[in-house]
Amino acid sequence: MLHKTRGIVFKTTDYSESSVVVQIFTEKFGLQSYIINGARKPKAKISRNMLQPLHLVDMVVYHKSNGNVQRISELKNTPTLQSIPYDVIKSCIAMFLNEVLYKAVKQQTPDEAIFDFIFNAIELLDHKTRGLANFHLLFLTQLTRYLGFYPHGGLMAEADFFDMKNGVFSKYKPDSVSYLSPPHTKNFYTLLQSSFGNIDEVKLSNDERRYLINKLLEYYAMHIEGFGNIRSHEVLEEVLG
Repeated sequence: MLHKTRGIVFKTTDYSESSVVVQIFTEKFGLQSYIINGARKPKAKISRNMLQPLHLVDMVVYHKSNGNVQRISELKNTPTLQSIPYDVIKSCIAMFLNEVLYKAVKQQTPDEAIFDFIFNAIELLDHKTRGLANFHLLFLTQLTRYLGFYPHGGLMAEADFFDMKNGVFSKYKPDSVSYLSPPHTKNFYTLLQSSFGNIDEVKLSNDERRYLINKLLEYYAMHIEGFGNIRSHEVLEEVLG
């Protein structure tokens, strides 16, 4: 049976001489793997260039509930990204977000809330002209809401510490060795209160930004089994400089 669905490209791997296997996070079926024959040929109907990381797509797919690898009948880039592929800062942000998403989002069932969040965030990044330096920090803090470990605590604004193990803000230093302390706790709280619309108002130094991204990745690794190490943030930090 044929189904229409939107999708977000996560990873494309070459397969045989001219084909690829692409992992796409779909609106209707969650994360799925698709084989596309002939995608690397010069006149391919669905070319490898259409399957770059975080490209947004409209698809008509064949779907078998017990199938490991699915097939695509039609695919087009909708909307076509206008600036991410050509802007060095945006493309580095996208590379970093893609690496995080590939390790964090693994469900093979529909989840419209997280799909809409990611899809809309990519569109916003493509159109955004200000506040890019902190975009990835806000994305990671907001994504935790959909992954099940969004920070909480009764007195967030007055808290001096953030206990990363338990995901709570506290006025007292936690027993855990993984925590945020002043001034990073306040910076983290500010991010949690921000949106993509006002992210350009968040003022962080390069050192503060580097510290927070490392702590956020540590936070992810604590709460997502098999998350491992992320390397692309080092390239991003160099570009943001």
